Amino acid sequence: MLIQVDMPSPSKKKPPSFFETLFAFGFRPLYLLSAFWAAFSVLLWVFAPHLIKGTMGSMYWHAHEMLWGFIATIAVAFLLTASATWTGRHPSKGKHLACITALWMVARIGYLIPGQAAFIVAAIAEIGFFAMAAIALAKVIFGAKSKQNYPVVFALAGLGLANVAYLLAIYQHGYHWIMKGYHIGLLLMAFIALLVGRRVIPFFASRRVQGVEIPRHEKSGKYQLIITALTIALLVFGLYKIAAIALVVLVAITWFQLFQWKPMKVIHMPLLWVLYVSYFLLGLGLLFAALYFAEIQLSMNLRPAAFVHIIGMGGFAVMIMGMITRTALGHTGRPLEASRLMVASYVLMILAVIFRLIALWTGNAMGSLHLTASVWILAFIFYLWQFTPILTSPRVDGKPG
Repeated sequence: MLIQVDMPSPSKKKPPSFFETLFAFGFRPLYLLSAFWAAFSVLLWVFAPHLIKGTMGSMYWHAHEMLWGFIATIAVAFLLTASATWTGRHPSKGKHLACITALWMVARIGYLIPGQAAFIVAAIAEIGFFAMAAIALAKVIFGAKSKQNYPVVFALAGLGLANVAYLLAIYQHGYHWIMKGYHIGLLLMAFIALLVGRRVIPFFASRRVQGVEIPRHEKSGKYQLIITALTIALLVFGLYKIAAIALVVLVAITWFQLFQWKPMKVIHMPLLWVLYVSYFLLGLGLLFAALYFAEIQLSMNLRPAAFVHIIGMGGFAVMIMGMITRTALGHTGRPLEASRLMVASYVLMILAVIFRLIALWTGNAMGSLHLTASVWILAFIFYLWQFTPILTSPRVDGKPG
């Protein structure tokens, strides 16, 4: 007796469209756009400042775009992606994510156009960007009762409010409030970076470093976040010297954690050592911030821009470069291995930090600044070259997202 075997029919499931792929998760469009903007905005700021004709003026525009246009946007992208893993619920995708992305783009363009009308449109769009992101994040985290992640929601909302304060100060030409809003925004971003770094660095290291215990530092992490929040409150009320003391304690906790994460064990692992370096530089930047707020005079030409650039470039941007490569690989189903191009981008980012501090130290603004901008831009070109095809194509393992 013959047995008839029916051949399975080909799958009728259509591959996702370009729109469905690009707007499947927050990291896809926002990583790409933020990396492009990080390079392009520095290109404008250093090599073509005459093209920056918006209401902010070139210096305030540069500060704003680095913190909120680039760094905070990456934070939004990461949190919109990670929260889906934390809660099992998707905060933003499809048309909702496309709307968030469009608001971000309107803000970037509007701030470059002269006139108050363009500034107001850009500001409204950017406020909408942070509001939509914070509300989407709050819905999934509060909905899932993920209490350990509640601080992330408040930090992101605070980052958006600090941006509002900065924009209002620009509109009203209030220099004091501009700097205060910026410093508060910087420390709110530090709150997010410390929270994320303290979670992901030991987690990633424990999975790669075999036979070595990597402590999570849950207890010290709570103290770390409480002190950061306290520092922000002290700055709001103008208690700068007390805030400086709190920052020194914060640095001590941060470097103690880093030391216990066995940094010498990850020297041969680029995806890890780049995060370790960024965590160290974040602590160093907070130490310089303590010196600044304590009004301790330094015998070098580093105040007040030093702590801003060490935190912003060394702490945030180096960490960002490590995170947007690792998470992009992981969330698209690819092996977690650093290519030579990725390692080159890490090295270039660290060199950019060094060259920027040399420029501040020596006062050689033009030569060192041009060198800084060149290696910074090249680092993001390397990233875009490798990850644009990855972030605009479906997962290699066929899974959704």
